[in-house]
Amino acid sequence: MRRLRNLFVYLLLWAAYLSACQVGQVFLYFQWDSLLLETGFLAALVAPLRQPPHHKQAPQGRLVGASPHEGLPFWLVRWLLFRLMFASGVVKLTSRCPAWWGLTALTYHYETQCLPTPASWFAHHLPVWLQKLSVVATFLIEIAVPPLFFAPLRRLRLAAFYSQVLLQVLIIITGNYNFFNLLTLVLTTALLDDGHLTAEPGNSRCKKRPTSWPRALLAMLSLLLEFTVYGLLAYGTVHCFGLEVDWEQHAVHSRTTFTFHQFTQWLKMVTLPTMWLGVASLTWELLNALWRWTQVRGWLRKLCTAVQLFVFGTATVALFVISLVPYSYIEPSSHGHLWTGAHRLFGAVEHLQLANSYGLFRRMTGLGGRPEVVLEGSYDGHHWTEIEFMYKPGNVSRPPPVVVPHQPRLDWQMWFAALGPHSHSPWFTSLVLRLLQGKDPVIRLIQNDVARYPFHRQPPTYVRAQRYKYQFSRPGEQSQWWRRQWVEEFFPPVSLGDPTLDMLLRQFGLQDKSPPRARSSGNALAQALRWIRKQLSPLEASTLLWGLLAAVGAIRVMQALLGPHPAHSSPLAKEKHKPAPKKDSGAAGKQPAPAPDNSSSSQTPRRKK
Repeated sequence: MRRLRNLFVYLLLWAAYLSACQVGQVFLYFQWDSLLLETGFLAALVAPLRQPPHHKQAPQGRLVGASPHEGLPFWLVRWLLFRLMFASGVVKLTSRCPAWWGLTALTYHYETQCLPTPASWFAHHLPVWLQKLSVVATFLIEIAVPPLFFAPLRRLRLAAFYSQVLLQVLIIITGNYNFFNLLTLVLTTALLDDGHLTAEPGNSRCKKRPTSWPRALLAMLSLLLEFTVYGLLAYGTVHCFGLEVDWEQHAVHSRTTFTFHQFTQWLKMVTLPTMWLGVASLTWELLNALWRWTQVRGWLRKLCTAVQLFVFGTATVALFVISLVPYSYIEPSSHGHLWTGAHRLFGAVEHLQLANSYGLFRRMTGLGGRPEVVLEGSYDGHHWTEIEFMYKPGNVSRPPPVVVPHQPRLDWQMWFAALGPHSHSPWFTSLVLRLLQGKDPVIRLIQNDVARYPFHRQPPTYVRAQRYKYQFSRPGEQSQWWRRQWVEEFFPPVSLGDPTLDMLLRQFGLQDKSPPRARSSGNALAQALRWIRKQLSPLEASTLLWGLLAAVGAIRVMQALLGPHPAHSSPLAKEKHKPAPKKDSGAAGKQPAPAPDNSSSSQTPRRKK
């Protein structure tokens, strides 16, 4: 599989997902789909054109023979992570959402998010002061910490890395956000360096060497700068959110001490400097790449690396300039003062989604309880049976599921549909039509096990939808996770041929205009794909995904434990480990005995790039 990790394969995967997003429209119109597209294109730049041979480890911790431009795509990943986190924190305040400004957003979030987890129920019942303090920590991690992604000090970057990991892990525990948080965790690895990722014992045991006074002074200044940054973060957090410790109630009280006008003025003051921070950091990365190019030996190799450095350097600068346009959306005046060439360049490639704007959890919805749409079917129009979905809340006695990293797109869209009238979600009318027709592919989106679908033997004659208000049950209510209250009728009862249904279908352009096409049975590929789908359909998507990930992990572990090491099997390695002949001339000290070929402690293992 190592041969498949190259630029062309990643470009193919990116193009395939871009095509799926264009076809999926509203069902794949989420910020994490845009994030996956942007990350996928950057992965094509990170991946090499061809897999190089295994490199030896250089004394400075770099790979011998590594390309000079290799750090540029990783810098773009770091810049993407900065834009994602900083914008997500800023929009929470620019939206003027009272829940975020009052620091009470998490008192609603766990209950009203699209697909809660069982841990959401427990998090929802935490003390209010702790939930408000968690909002303060969210603002700190998403707004104040991201500039540290470009800090010159390694320990500051590591502190930023661990803070981001903590936030993403907590979100994974308390909410089902499919692959988004896992993808963000992958992006955070751009904050690490080779020395932190290397598992070689030699790198963790630094030999004590005499330190010159300039190095000692530099280390002292670095430590002073590090403590200054931590002190400023702590002081700013206490000052901006009025943190006070209540020793009697064993609580920490917090409140927002700045106004919306003050925040917008601060944002106007820092948006352009953050862009210049990106320019300075990218310039430093380009200079480092140029310096590494000067260390390349051999005119032919120097020429090849110069071409690669030019191509990847130009692509890096272009993508950075393109990304400034969606990033500047967070502050209108900065967006207007942006270079016009950047706007033209972004407009030329906007349809490719190479750079996107982000801003997650902009506003809290369902402050009075989460609205939920419940579908019902009937054969006679009098006795109605609820149609239970696999993942979204329905049965009040069923615990919330854990479906990471799968995203049940229909369940997610049902959450958005409940926020307004059904006319705002045209696809809902099509869903009702397919249920009346008994379309098996649509039924499997609702219940993977068709036998659990109440109308699996015969489609319902009538279908309607009711809107309920769901709330988490209180502690002590046995065998119930939810409480619900009927609000109103969401979709009127309809049947096939009903004038209301036909009118809605015509209004949204959803009529079946062409006869169904017969399936071609002669296509071997189509038959194989249908057979695979039939075999896997009984499995839930989340179980299947975790099974595939576990299988890949098990294979990698077995390869690491049992597979022959390339350094042991290659003729070059065998030649390298032959005993050196004894010299005739007298040498200082005794000649060291050669280490046996099967000793793993006598050599530095080679790393795969």
